[in-house]
Amino acid sequence: MRKRRARLRILKKLSRAPGGNRARAKALDRDTIEIWFADEARIGQKNKNTRRWAKRGTRPSAPRDQRTASTYIFGAVCPKRGKGAALILPACNTQAMNLHLAEIAAAVAPAAVVPANITIIALPPKCPELNPVENVWQFMRDNWLSNRIFKSYDDLVDHCCEAWNKLVDQPWRIMSIGLRQWAHEF
Repeated sequence: MRKRRARLRILKKLSRAPGGNRARAKALDRDTIEIWFADEARIGQKNKNTRRWAKRGTRPSAPRDQRTASTYIFGAVCPKRGKGAALILPACNTQAMNLHLAEIAAAVAPAAVVPANITIIALPPKCPELNPVENVWQFMRDNWLSNRIFKSYDDLVDHCCEAWNKLVDQPWRIMSIGLRQWAHEF
């Protein structure tokens, strides 16, 4: 909180200084602030079928599992920088969210021990179109996690890890899926 106040004071001083420093202050603020979007998704053995390419007149197979093991991906992305941080955990609770916040804090500032560098701004409820992580989950399900049968819980976790790692290895994809203009117009 103190660092943020000090940075705001510096920005205010720069914006009041003569010689057109207002633009420099705005640029400094845009360069130092990273906007991250976070969400969690439940991935399970009982997943949904998605569209598949097939020859006209044929019906492609789409295996569907009836078992109910599931896991949670807690993921966050910074679309502007193409960065991501995630944990795959067995439960969705307060302890898991604390671990997730610590993981984001490590990605934002590797020296951070306590996530003091995170300001949480809640998006309005029932507005998934505002949160780009919802699009990330849909992309991962459509491309890497659907139309398959997982052998076990460990296999499910392995596939979730593999899917997230594929996504993080493609920063341009995070940028294209997750960039929201409204989030960078503050």
